[in-house]
Amino acid sequence: MKIKKWVFLALCLFLKSLNFSVYAVCELSVMHRDHLYNFSLTQPTLKHPHGVLSEDGFYKVAVNETLLWFQLCDQMLFNHDPPRCFGCEDCGGSLHCGMKCSALVASSNGGYDVCKTIGKTSNLDITLIDKEDPPKGVSVKMSASGSKINCSLSVSVLCDLNGNLAPYSLDKLGTCDYATVLRHPSGCAKIISIRGRGWGWFGTLIIILLCLLGGYLLAGTVYRFVFLGVRGLEVVPNMDFWLSLPQRSKSLLGSLLRRLRSRPRSSQNSYSPMNY
Repeated sequence: MKIKKWVFLALCLFLKSLNFSVYAVCELSVMHRDHLYNFSLTQPTLKHPHGVLSEDGFYKVAVNETLLWFQLCDQMLFNHDPPRCFGCEDCGGSLHCGMKCSALVASSNGGYDVCKTIGKTSNLDITLIDKEDPPKGVSVKMSASGSKINCSLSVSVLCDLNGNLAPYSLDKLGTCDYATVLRHPSGCAKIISIRGRGWGWFGTLIIILLCLLGGYLLAGTVYRFVFLGVRGLEVVPNMDFWLSLPQRSKSLLGSLLRRLRSRPRSSQNSYSPMNY
């Protein structure tokens, strides 16, 4: 049964890869107790066409003398209220401060605001908030590292269908590590139950036979077309047999129905005379 679960998970991941996008880093699929949890933070919804992305281009958190700007799954964009601080060279420079990274923090130093890059789109990781409770939501961690800096921001995206979009807290976990919380519908997973969805030995056998049949037809067609020079419908091996299959099936079904109709009717609803 575990093998079937992993096969099902691999199939789902393969199908998701066919719809790959630039925001694939903000997608997560996790198997937990016969359920597959699919998270896609950038998936549009009715009320949130950009998913968890802020429509303003950034989220802003202000706690005491610390200012934090961030955008999940993308770089920030400032059409209004841009950051004004020193030390923004690796995140857009003084003219475009904050527009070359995903998270920026400013703190007062001697009366001046000094900025530090604490997150870049290229360094992003998404995990479950609670491995034993996947529906709770996901944690998105972004980081920025260099010769002088080693900072990070962790954003807990809690599942909330009503969605309070504004981050409401800011914690400093280390010298340059921050954490905040965001409630959003995108933190809710799409759950697929795989209990009782096993194919069974018969279904597996049918799939194997179909694959073998497809391989036979493909190999035979290529051989007849390339080496024998056959063209048209005759290039398919045993074409006469495949064309006769509908008629054969019809005849077999008709024979089966005639046999069923010729059986004597049951006399369970009639009365039989009793001899005393």
